[in-house]
Amino acid sequence: MIRMTLRQFRGQALVGALLLVLAASYLVRLGGAIRAVRETSQLPSQYGQTMLFLAAGFGLVPALIGAFWGAPLIARELETGTHRLVWNQSVPRRYWLAVKLTVLGLVGMAVAGILSALLTWAAAPVDQVTGDRFSAVLFGARGIAPIGYAAFGFTFGAITGLLVRRTLPAMAMVFLAVIAVQLAVPNLLRPHYLPAERTTVQMTADAINRARSLGSITGGAAIGGLELPDAWITETSRLLTPDGRQLSDAAFNECLDNAPKTGASGTFGDTAVCLGDLDLHVTLAYQPNQRFWPFQWIELTLYLGLTALLAAVGLGRIHRRVS
Repeated sequence: MIRMTLRQFRGQALVGALLLVLAASYLVRLGGAIRAVRETSQLPSQYGQTMLFLAAGFGLVPALIGAFWGAPLIARELETGTHRLVWNQSVPRRYWLAVKLTVLGLVGMAVAGILSALLTWAAAPVDQVTGDRFSAVLFGARGIAPIGYAAFGFTFGAITGLLVRRTLPAMAMVFLAVIAVQLAVPNLLRPHYLPAERTTVQMTADAINRARSLGSITGGAAIGGLELPDAWITETSRLLTPDGRQLSDAAFNECLDNAPKTGASGTFGDTAVCLGDLDLHVTLAYQPNQRFWPFQWIELTLYLGLTALLAAVGLGRIHRRVS
């Protein structure tokens, strides 16, 4: 059964192996070029955008594995009726599905693990300088968590194909759904794996000028894009007055629209000076960078748990209803 599964998979395996070799060659050369830079302080400016691009691209790998390896795995056999040939040879349905999920799921996990290890190695000098591998994009392209993403993507694809029973619709659904999960987890679940640390930061004119944004779509005294050394900020309060109350919208807008002219430089110039004179502060919730590996293990466990749940659903479904 294992040999048959691998033989049926040889086309996708050859394509995957070719892409893996190309990606590995590029990452090895990239890692060598990064380590050849003598002034490490220049690494973020030279390779920061490259790291973001690679991380974003790597985020598509689970969706591609799910759509092109997982979704056709069962759906194609159900469409063509070839599953009946195997079952008529006294192969139990659950065993047939379990072998397919296990063997090819491990292949997908190995591919993701190799790519993640190479990218983590290549990017290590840049990550050390920037200290932001905990960010939503970079975290998912480092360490061991991508192994769980691949397992989930593949199994979700296979079980979706089992339920939908049509290859192309299943591929489209899986690709979009896996991407949606990859976007939801970093924003909704990851910040809460462990209780956040909290701190208060005074909003001087200099501190405000180091932020990325003032205000929000809904209006109000908001500030965004603040940074803490060696930390991932998960929540930023509104601008607060010395007594702990939120700065009123009227006072905030007055500084935005009618700040006294001081000739100040910086991102927000006179507005930053005006707000800085109000003795404001914000409270920040953050996760220290030292929690990177605990979070990696938590996220790997989460995705492997989802994978096991999906596999159980598929094994129960194929035993009861698929004919």
